[in-house]
Amino acid sequence: MSVQPEDAWAEFRHAIGSAGVANATPADSLPGADPQVLLEPESAEGVAGALRCASKSSLRVAPRGGGTKLGWGNPTHGAELILSTLRLDQVLEHASADMTATVQAGCRIARLQEVLAQHGQRLAIDPLWPARATVGGILATNDSGPLRVRFGSLRDLVIGATVALADGTLARSGGKVVKNVAGYDLPKLLTGSFGTLGVIVEATFRLHPLPKHSQTVSFAFPSFDEANRFTLAVLDSTLVSTGLQVRAQRNARPIVDTRFEGVPTAAEAAVGRLASLSANAEQLDPSADVWNLREGLWDERSESIVCKFSVLPSALAAFSKSLDRTTAAHHLEWEMIGQAIGVGLLKLKGAHPDAYITPIHELRQNLAPGGGSLVVLDCPPEIKARVDAWGDAGDALPLMRRVKQQLDPAGILNPGRFVGGI
Repeated sequence: MSVQPEDAWAEFRHAIGSAGVANATPADSLPGADPQVLLEPESAEGVAGALRCASKSSLRVAPRGGGTKLGWGNPTHGAELILSTLRLDQVLEHASADMTATVQAGCRIARLQEVLAQHGQRLAIDPLWPARATVGGILATNDSGPLRVRFGSLRDLVIGATVALADGTLARSGGKVVKNVAGYDLPKLLTGSFGTLGVIVEATFRLHPLPKHSQTVSFAFPSFDEANRFTLAVLDSTLVSTGLQVRAQRNARPIVDTRFEGVPTAAEAAVGRLASLSANAEQLDPSADVWNLREGLWDERSESIVCKFSVLPSALAAFSKSLDRTTAAHHLEWEMIGQAIGVGLLKLKGAHPDAYITPIHELRQNLAPGGGSLVVLDCPPEIKARVDAWGDAGDALPLMRRVKQQLDPAGILNPGRFVGGI
C-alpha cells in the first residue's frame, strides 16, 4: 500500500505538525520494509495522533527509537511509516526522595543515567549501546544487561508507563493511574513485545543508589563443568554480586567474571570469599570493559549471526558442550557471553549462510526438553527468510494472539515481527 500525499499526509501534519513529517530515505529501510514516510512527533499526544491517522488509513507502522535493534526479531510484513520517538527525549520527573523517575521514550539511556547520577542514583540496567539506545527501545526489546542478576529485569524495574495504542488511545498504567486498559499491566505486557502492541511514550522506573565502589574479579576454569559449578556456588552463597558472567568459546578455557559493588571494604571482603569457591581456577586481571564485551559479538565485517539463549542455570555447561558438538559437526565457530542466571548471547560464525540453518534447529531441539530457547537476533537476510527468529512459541501463542487482537485489531504495528508472526 502506498501513502497518498493528498490525503494521509495532510492528516499527519495536522496531528503532529509539519516539522514532524518527512519523506523516508534509504537509511530508514527495515528488514522486510521500505517505509515511505518518517513521522517524528514531539509529544505523547502527537504519537497518539499519528497512530490514529495511520489506523484510519490502514497504514502499517514501525516504531523506532535509537535504531540499535531494528534487525532483531522477524522481518516486518511491510511498513509504510516509521514512527520515531527521538523528539520525546526528556526526563520528566526525578523524585529522588522516592527513588523513582519518569522519562520519555526517546531519551537515550546514557543521558538518563547522567541526570540520575547528579543525585547519586541510577536505573540499575546496563543494556547494549547505551549512548544510542533509548528508553522505549530497551523496553520494547527487554534488554536489561548483566545487572539483572542483582536487580532483576526491566519488568521488575518499570512501575508505570504511558502507551499510545494503535487506535490513537493514550493509556496509562501503574504509578499515577489515569486510565487502565481491560485490566492489563501495560508496563510488563509491552516490555519485550517489540512494538507490536503499542508505542511506549513515557515510563516510570524504580531507581537504586549509585555504588560507592565497584570491583570485578575474573577466573579462568579448566572445563565447562567446573565453571558451571562455580557459578552455582556463587548463586547459592550469601555473596551478593551485581554481575556474574560466563564467557566461553571453542578451544578456550571458560572465564567467569564476578562484580561486587558497595563500600570498598565490603567489596574486597566479598572478593576474598570468592577465592575459596574457585578451586582449580586461575585468577585473571579483568579487562577494563569486561561488562561491555557483549557488544563485540556484533561483527559487521563477517556473515556471523547473534542469538539470545535461555537455559536453566545448572545447564550452562551442558549447553556449552552441545555447542561444541553441533558447531564442530557443521564447521562453525562459536562464542558465548552469558549470565549465570541462564540467559545470554551466542555468536555463530561460518563460511556460508547455509551452514547455520541445521545447527539452529539442532540447538533448539537440544534446549527444548529443559525449557530453554534460542532466538535469532541478528543475521544475514537470507537466513531470516528461512528460519523463524523466535522458534516454537508453544502453548502461549493463542493467548498472545488474543492480546494482539485486543490491542491492535487491524495489525498495523510492526506486523509479523514478533513470535508466531504477530
